[in-house]
Amino acid sequence: MQEIPFQNLALSFLPVVVVVVVLYRWSLGGGTAIYALARMLIQLLLIGYVLNYVFQTEHSLVIVGVLSTMLIAASWIALRTSNQRIGANFAKALASIVLGGVTTLALVTQGVLDLDPWFEPKKMIPLAGMIFAGAMNAVSLAAERFDAEMKQHGDYEQARRTALGAAMIPITNSLFAVGLVSLPGMMTGQILSGVSPLIAARYQIMVMCMLFGSSGVSAACYLAWIKPKSLA
Repeated sequence: MQEIPFQNLALSFLPVVVVVVVLYRWSLGGGTAIYALARMLIQLLLIGYVLNYVFQTEHSLVIVGVLSTMLIAASWIALRTSNQRIGANFAKALASIVLGGVTTLALVTQGVLDLDPWFEPKKMIPLAGMIFAGAMNAVSLAAERFDAEMKQHGDYEQARRTALGAAMIPITNSLFAVGLVSLPGMMTGQILSGVSPLIAARYQIMVMCMLFGSSGVSAACYLAWIKPKSLA
């Protein structure tokens, strides 16, 4: 694939600058966006060096350690927008993402792909990243919407139903749009690297199924586990 020079890469930040300016002009503040962008830049540059080591390792414990770190980070970030204290529901978010994400990851890597060795880093880590990120976003959307609904109506059943529906909107929209509006990341990357579009399509079907499943299971588990004790 074509290597992107740093001076060319800098051009991709032009739309980012426009959005940040709009955020400030509309009195929304761009501090969070700038902080998030800075973290993204630093994290991706650092992970490039880390993955060079991880992809070459032959020790399964290294991969388990990486996956555990990803799970903890995803669970913490998922509750960032929730009005409730993160510490109070962190264990529930973690358990939800583990149940929805890790089980899906195991099914895909050991059943669909049948990795050899079972922890093959070049496939395990990228797939885990997609699955955990999807579950994280679903839990985050569910938590935020659940808080809002409980404050407005106070009805747990209605709040749970509405929150799960909201959490599933992004991945459901992706299912409708894939192939018509967008060619998702994995499929695009494979096609650019020379893989047959027919083979790339199979991989993308696997990815869409694993994202839908992990997102739905994680969000549903979280919403079930934060049921107020007075209603238990």
